[in-house]
Amino acid sequence: MDSEIEQPKLAFDHFDLQKPLADAIRKIGFEYCTPIQAQSLVHTLQGHDVTGKAQTGTGKTAAFLITIINDLLLNPIEQARYIAEPRALIVAPTRELAQQIASDAQLLTDGCDMSVVILVGGEDYAKQNRALDARPVDIVVATPGRLLDFVQNGNLHLGAVEVLVLDEADRMLDMGFIPQVRSVVSRTPKKECRQTLLFSATFTPAIIELAQRWAVDPIMVEIEPEKVAADAVDQIVYLVTTADKYSLLFNLIAEPQAEKIMVFSNRRDQVRKLADNLFRNGIECGMLSGEVAQNQRVRTLDAFKSGKVKVLVATDVAGRGLHIDDVTHVINYTLPDEPEDYVHRIGRTGRAGAIGTSISFACEDDSFLLPDIEEKLGAKLDCIHPEEVMLAKAPAFERASKFKAKPTSRTSDKPSGGGGRRPPHRSR
Repeated sequence: MDSEIEQPKLAFDHFDLQKPLADAIRKIGFEYCTPIQAQSLVHTLQGHDVTGKAQTGTGKTAAFLITIINDLLLNPIEQARYIAEPRALIVAPTRELAQQIASDAQLLTDGCDMSVVILVGGEDYAKQNRALDARPVDIVVATPGRLLDFVQNGNLHLGAVEVLVLDEADRMLDMGFIPQVRSVVSRTPKKECRQTLLFSATFTPAIIELAQRWAVDPIMVEIEPEKVAADAVDQIVYLVTTADKYSLLFNLIAEPQAEKIMVFSNRRDQVRKLADNLFRNGIECGMLSGEVAQNQRVRTLDAFKSGKVKVLVATDVAGRGLHIDDVTHVINYTLPDEPEDYVHRIGRTGRAGAIGTSISFACEDDSFLLPDIEEKLGAKLDCIHPEEVMLAKAPAFERASKFKAKPTSRTSDKPSGGGGRRPPHRSR
């Protein structure tokens, strides 16, 4: 958009931020606002409700965290506070996104004397409860199911929430979380008595309706990240038969310029088989899907970020919300059913000014999905046949299996300990 190009960069120094927050921002190395930060902070720092159209990788997380932290610093509570009664609540659809937000919050609250607690399913309920009990909590970051568990068990009280953030509201709608979110929102102060920030990758009528219901005259802020993502990523589509896909993948990973690769497939059984085959072929790889336990996900992500693991094979659970630097290649082993997920997948590379590479395999099973993806991108994709050398058969397996299929088991979001309302503790 021409208007976007003409706008000068806005420095964080432009805003009259509280000193501990401004110091933390400088320490992280933030100097200039991204478009979503520049367009939203001018309103949110004044206390206005905002509905933002922005995707992961645009800087929206820092936008709402800076708003929250500055507001809490600006309005300290002098009297004694209750335990487990947060001043700010951030709701996100997935554990990975919630963890990333909490991690960013820890960085931005450095020196601000604030408590950040994360409540997500798949981790020990009692441990999270102890974190809430440790000291008065300022910011809670949570997924809908575990958040509702805490509220219904009387272990979290939302009557003092001053700022409510609903992140990736479209994703929460798609995943069927809105009834849980509605139940949570009903336990916070009336919308006139809190600030509400809602972010979504799309502005569908359903999202607009939610924003109007939960916020007061929200200011709509829009940026168009798809074009930015497409510009920052070299996109190739290889037309390949199903029989040749694995050999093509192996040969692409073996190329010297492929240093840090994310491979996406649609189903968790496909992801497990791919990760296992790559490992047996001598490639250090990790697996990320809904069936992987939370503590293992954290270890896998840490190994990938540090470079111990070269390839991360994932379902779309990893398509959103992960900030991983220096991903050189995204490979779509199967094309996603939803064009929106294609945009999120390729957004894992080409970040922070670097040019990334996205390679998609289109075979007889899924090539019909390409026109919708091209329509979403607003551009034709370069569809080519791979060179014969790229289809050379992958070598024989050299290692035993690592990612064997496990008996089906479900990680419950239900609390592991008894509930019950605690007597109100006071602290400070």
